[in-house]
Amino acid sequence: MIGRLRGILLEKQAPDLLIEVAGVGYEVQLPLTSFYQLPATGEEATIYTHFVVREDAQLLYGFVNLNERALFRQLIKANGVGPKLALTILSGMTAQQFVRCVQLDDVSTLVKLPGVGKKTAERLVIEMRDRLKDWGIAPNTPVTDALILQGDEAVYSPQESAEHDAIGALVSLGYSQAQADKAVQKVKQNDMSSEQLIKAALRSMM
Repeated sequence: MIGRLRGILLEKQAPDLLIEVAGVGYEVQLPLTSFYQLPATGEEATIYTHFVVREDAQLLYGFVNLNERALFRQLIKANGVGPKLALTILSGMTAQQFVRCVQLDDVSTLVKLPGVGKKTAERLVIEMRDRLKDWGIAPNTPVTDALILQGDEAVYSPQESAEHDAIGALVSLGYSQAQADKAVQKVKQNDMSSEQLIKAALRSMM
């Protein structure tokens, strides 16, 4: 199993990246909470990974810390939650915020995530409660602000390209093309990077 990669970031386009390790390029998908904590293209990064083997593909999912990977592994054990939905959940909120939702039975926040209906959210709260009972979370960790708020540093690009990248990232997380386009058009301002557009669009939809 591939558990960690340390190498040079060759390409970044949320939520995917290409990282070169000893001459081999690995394609990795990350939740946005991790993606925007990565250094710039051309710099060295360390990523903790989870390797998934399917009949039709071999997939690597990456995380900037062990806490997020541990939660990802707990999520995919839940009934009806696969790697894609787990990635979507951790793109819409941090690991701490998800745990807090479970602790508070906060179904209303979870259903705002794409692909998470009321039944799925209720099932997640029930199934994850025992698994996360020993997870140390500060009592005042906010839940309602469960959006991609960290990593404000941005890499700027032409506005049309930034909008295209932002829409593509939202679609890859489970939003429809129409939802993603509407959200981006609603929040866009001059000189916003794709990262800033994605964060603002997620806030508007949550």
